[in-house]
Amino acid sequence: MLTTIHTAYTDTSADDLAWALGREPLPSLATLDLELGGASVQLRVLGASHQVLLSALDDSCSETVACMPGSRTPLPLGVSKRVGGFDYAFAARVETLSAGSFAGRAQELLALVAEHPHGLAATFPGDPHAFTALLAQRRGAHVHWRTWHAYPQERRLVVTRTRIGVHATPVGDRVGAGSDVMSGS
Repeated sequence: MLTTIHTAYTDTSADDLAWALGREPLPSLATLDLELGGASVQLRVLGASHQVLLSALDDSCSETVACMPGSRTPLPLGVSKRVGGFDYAFAARVETLSAGSFAGRAQELLALVAEHPHGLAATFPGDPHAFTALLAQRRGAHVHWRTWHAYPQERRLVVTRTRIGVHATPVGDRVGAGSDVMSGS
């Protein structure tokens, strides 16, 4: 799904992105709700990048990659940890491209995500290559998503990959439940 957001995006630079787990749902500009083999996933484009909410097996998790005032957690290259009943793995990289390469890559990614049934892409006014895109899928016991955040003024593309393994562990036996897990459904 491709949508145009009618507000300027908040991030000013790829360096402004921060990462967080367990945040409450933030106001979104576009959303896509998916059911992926027993897991409910909501892809959310924020004015300040993205948030993904996942619920499965009576547990939930949220990932936020955005410009978050006051956040002290910069975008990490990689994270691997247990979050409630989930095994969570995250990786990020920043690509700096030439002007021509950036435009071509942006068009390619927007076409890929817009045509995918589990994809959400939002473009922002002012530059046809200013966008946030998310794509989710389920493979076996894992839910995966990829995101792309485009900064045309810098010709930089922030790419993230997340994999969550869902384990059928009773709620009372979960290790690590707490601040990293969203409460509620």
